[in-house]
Amino acid sequence: MAENVREKVIAIIAEQAVLEPGDITPEASLADLGIDSLGLVEAIFAIEEAFDIQIPFNANEPDQSDFDISSVEAIIAAVSDLVAAQHGG
Repeated sequence: MAENVREKVIAIIAEQAVLEPGDITPEASLADLGIDSLGLVEAIFAIEEAFDIQIPFNANEPDQSDFDISSVEAIIAAVSDLVAAQHGG
């Protein structure tokens, strides 16, 4: 399931960044990829919908969130944790 999460998250981020999934590197930040705050919110909504999860993120106070958006890899790890918790894993 982890690889499925990785692929879906990268696909969603790539769509927001108007890039190919192969152009997304794990260490890239969303800013590196050209994703602004609106794109971030859209990506979070898309991730929530794709995995049927609730992401603890406040767009008005992104620095106060428990959801790590510092890099693509951090987002994948956070989503993986939420999906595992949702499915009792």
